[in-house]
Amino acid sequence: MKLLVPVPDSDFDTTEVAVPWRLLTDLGHSVTFATEEGGITPRCDPRLLTGVLFGKLGAEPEARAWYGQLAEAPEFRRPVSWRTLHPADYDGLLLPGGHAPGMRQYLGSAALQEQVARFWALGRPVAAICHGVLVLARTRDPATGRSVLADRRTTCLPKSMERAAYYSTAWRLGRYYRTYPAYVEDEVRAALAAPDWFERGPRSLARGTATDHSHAFVVQDGNYLSARWPGDAYLFAERFHALLAQRPPEVAHG
Repeated sequence: MKLLVPVPDSDFDTTEVAVPWRLLTDLGHSVTFATEEGGITPRCDPRLLTGVLFGKLGAEPEARAWYGQLAEAPEFRRPVSWRTLHPADYDGLLLPGGHAPGMRQYLGSAALQEQVARFWALGRPVAAICHGVLVLARTRDPATGRSVLADRRTTCLPKSMERAAYYSTAWRLGRYYRTYPAYVEDEVRAALAAPDWFERGPRSLARGTATDHSHAFVVQDGNYLSARWPGDAYLFAERFHALLAQRPPEVAHG
């Protein structure tokens, strides 16, 4: 199936893009990347390749290796523009996260939100992880004026994780871990018709892996799948594949 993955020009999370890309393409899906203007190869948050602080808090070795493969992939080196794409051309939409300053280009784009609203209206599978859930929280349903997430159960980056990362690194990195003044969880909760539809997940910093999902957490509500952070990326990709497989073959694009 044809999947659309919008990203900013820079600073997206290495794991949240590279792991789903590798696993989903290995499962036979094709991925189209989209940036604001298209044409120029995007770049992940460089700190996640070398370690955020004293070599720690970065992406795991497998995710870094897969990002190296992704950086050579034609679909990544020649992204389309999210301004001009046609949402109906795609079977699934995946919205990755990231927290560094360059993410604001993507998280705050009215043009991207308009395209996401068009895709959401198709009723096809949508997946968002970490800060990527903010794109949906900020996307309005033209018919109601409410967030498209208003009536869905969801997770996102929990406030406890965002706050812990910020307070443990602010002395050296300033507001690197605070993309916006509001915490991601607070903004997502505010978009929901019932705040208790937000699901925080287990309070653990252990990461899931390709062979062990015991520490990973995702939430599925109909055609919508969400996850919290890079530690959920393997389970997130696996469940998105399962969700895509539920689409009737007569409406799939490949």
